[in-house]
Amino acid sequence: MPMMSTMPKVPMHQPGASRQPIRAIITGATGMVGEGVLHECLQHPDVEHVLVLTRKPCGYSHPKLTELLHDNFYDLSAIQDKLQGYNACYFCLGVSSVGMSEADYERVTYTLTLHLANTLTRLNEDMVFCYVTGTGTDSTEKGSRMWARVKGRTENALLRLPFRRAYMYRPGYIHPTPGLRNTHKYYKYMSWLYPIVNRLFPNAFITLREVGLSMIHAFYTDYERTVLNPADIRKLAAHDRHPQH
Repeated sequence: MPMMSTMPKVPMHQPGASRQPIRAIITGATGMVGEGVLHECLQHPDVEHVLVLTRKPCGYSHPKLTELLHDNFYDLSAIQDKLQGYNACYFCLGVSSVGMSEADYERVTYTLTLHLANTLTRLNEDMVFCYVTGTGTDSTEKGSRMWARVKGRTENALLRLPFRRAYMYRPGYIHPTPGLRNTHKYYKYMSWLYPIVNRLFPNAFITLREVGLSMIHAFYTDYERTVLNPADIRKLAAHDRHPQH
């Protein structure tokens, strides 16, 4: 059974904050999670504008959307003027550590992420930053699993930056949003299990829609936890002042 009494409350950020529109930067929009977050942002009335920072076209066209193509995320000097004027970043970019050395994985995970994050804190005050990491991330940075140490190091560094709020997302299984193009193929063979396992373990599994909505709602809250498990993500997703679309 869900243990809702142990979950943190979700207070509003401040009087009037709910009237401030979100202007979000999204990375990883050509992947499953990033596409799902983009999908929710384009539909949500609180999101005024979305900048997709990407190496290749995301395949979407929308009045709210600007796409910024850039090959080298380690050098943002040529585009930094285009990264100003935003108050949220949903960082959904990531790679598998399979077959990579720790040094290589750290470069594409820690170094790349922190370079963008540091640039955004310099260019945009009062920003909320949501970083998709993963269940099993090692906050001690000392565990035996290489990927978990690197992700933990990245999380810890992000939480030290002067964002208004930063949230580290550690989802487990994410149920895909029907109709999106970047859903991993193996989800087609697992989707039938979701209603069953969700009933048995309601706080262990979430939907991609809940991930996107929770990031939007996090902008307007001072949720007391900064490292979010599936139950936290689901709670934030349900905290909406608008009807479901």
